[in-house]
Amino acid sequence: MKRVRAEVLSARRLGEYHSLTIVAPEIAERARPGQFIGVRMPAGREFLLRRNFAIHQASRRGGWAGTVEFCFEPHGPGTQLLGQAKAHEFLDVIGPLGKGFAYPKKLTNCLLIAEGHGAASIYFLAQELIARGKRVDMIIGAASFASVFKPIEGKRLSQTITIVTADGSLGERGSVLEALPAMVEKTGTEVVYAAAPTRSLERIAAFCRERRLPAQVAVEERFGCGLGLCFSCVVPVARKDGTGYDNLRACVDGPVFNPARVLWDRWLAEEPQMLPTPPEGLPVVREWPG
Repeated sequence: MKRVRAEVLSARRLGEYHSLTIVAPEIAERARPGQFIGVRMPAGREFLLRRNFAIHQASRRGGWAGTVEFCFEPHGPGTQLLGQAKAHEFLDVIGPLGKGFAYPKKLTNCLLIAEGHGAASIYFLAQELIARGKRVDMIIGAASFASVFKPIEGKRLSQTITIVTADGSLGERGSVLEALPAMVEKTGTEVVYAAAPTRSLERIAAFCRERRLPAQVAVEERFGCGLGLCFSCVVPVARKDGTGYDNLRACVDGPVFNPARVLWDRWLAEEPQMLPTPPEGLPVVREWPG
């Protein structure tokens, strides 16, 4: 992990999202898909904690080498303020944080699934898989046209792509779960990657378990510190030896997990007690909104 004073290279609006590209070569060099950065907010009690965002792009080569791009929805006061950032301003950033996706050594046909802002890290993953000679297919879902993240980039990166929206304003009407069985059959999927809200990940995990498909998922959890100190983002994960489970911290032990080992029933049942609604502005991973 590095802490840097990063210059904002560009700021732009993408539908419902804001995108910031910062100059941070120390972070870009080490970044992997699925990891995130922590951005410090201006001084003040209402901005005590950093805001955490999935890394969308990390350029290590070419004319944009040494840059990191992240995207977010400006919902809370922190992200609304960050949405006002302009080129040549500076941000206090730490990263890369967390554990990212692992790449398959032998399997080649990869299906990448994302809902909403989860596509930010999924597109980064797609680039890395393609660079390793893997086939990439995608299912991208959102509530509406405006919340589909960079659909043109998704088409560019994938062999085939299915876009679904809840209101049918772009692509097919429906959900990523409804599109999943047909896409697996059509593409000969051998491994699944997903970034989506917890309820969707639970259903994706169940599907992969039934089909015996290896999978990795990037969970969405509420982060406090983002450094593993506050234990506000624990996920119950079964031990490999079958002797029980551990409450692993999504910020340092994840946010990428093997969904076959996540105890979804226990996690979702405990969610209201373990994860109370945060005060306005408390970050959630991957906008991680707020």
